[in-house]
Amino acid sequence: MRSHSSTLRFLAEPTDVNFGGKVHGGMVMKWIDQAGYTCAVNWSGHYCVTVYVGGIRFFHPIRIGHVVEAHARLIHTGRTSMHIAVDISAQDPRTNERVKTTHCIIVFVAVDEDGQPVPVPEWTPSTEEEKALQGYAIRLMELRKDIGSAMQPFMGGE
Repeated sequence: MRSHSSTLRFLAEPTDVNFGGKVHGGMVMKWIDQAGYTCAVNWSGHYCVTVYVGGIRFFHPIRIGHVVEAHARLIHTGRTSMHIAVDISAQDPRTNERVKTTHCIIVFVAVDEDGQPVPVPEWTPSTEEEKALQGYAIRLMELRKDIGSAMQPFMGGE
């Protein structure tokens, strides 16, 4: 049975620090991609590539020594794509206080050995929360289309 969520846990290390003394945003983005990738591969059973990362919000900084949790869950499937919500939280192990630090949506496409898109199993939401999250993913897809149209004149032939 395929899982539609995954969670990675680890300590924020001194090598993750930025010039301000907190975890670097680029490191958080790497963790988002890793958690999303794990979820996408588990659901599809194929190697997956990131095709979109958006709506990333940094709510709170992560401090060195905090326990980081990257939770990814499938919120919508297309024919070959998977829309995954990723939430990052950090917990101070001295106080056990946990805070949500980051949220974003990431879209992966499953590919074969030649890098060509392949179909993924359809995901059907079963709870009210999952149905709301799928609606959220669909609304974001429409917004991305509008943004893409607005950006087209500035894409330089892309």
